[in-house]
Amino acid sequence: MNRIIASLLGIAILAAPFPAAAAGAGNFTLVNKTGANISSMSIRRVGTSAWTPLGGTPANGGRTAVAYANPDCAFDIKADLAGGGSATFTGVNLCDVTTVTLNRGPSGDLWVDYD
Repeated sequence: MNRIIASLLGIAILAAPFPAAAAGAGNFTLVNKTGANISSMSIRRVGTSAWTPLGGTPANGGRTAVAYANPDCAFDIKADLAGGGSATFTGVNLCDVTTVTLNRGPSGDLWVDYD
C-alpha cells in the first residue's frame, strides 16, 4: 500500500505545473518619435548609475530591433539626439513588451508607449 501511495505521489509531483520563470527584459523593437534622429542610445537599470551602450540608432519616425536580455524589468533609456542634446526616459518597463516607442512632445515632455 505504501508503494502505491508513494508512486501516486511521485506522479502527482511530476505532473504539477512548474511556476513560470521571471520574465525579465528581452529583445524588443524601439520606435523613435522624439522629433529628432537618435545618434546613440544607452541603458541602465533603474537605481543604478552605470550606462551601457544599447544598439540601434533609428531616424526620427524609424524603428530598430534591439537585442537585449536582463533579468530585471525597470530601466532608464538615454537617447543622444542628432544636433545635440539628449532625452532620458525613466522607469521604462521592458518585461513582456515587443515594441517600445520613445515620444517627445513639443514642450520637451517625454513618455513611452508600449505594445
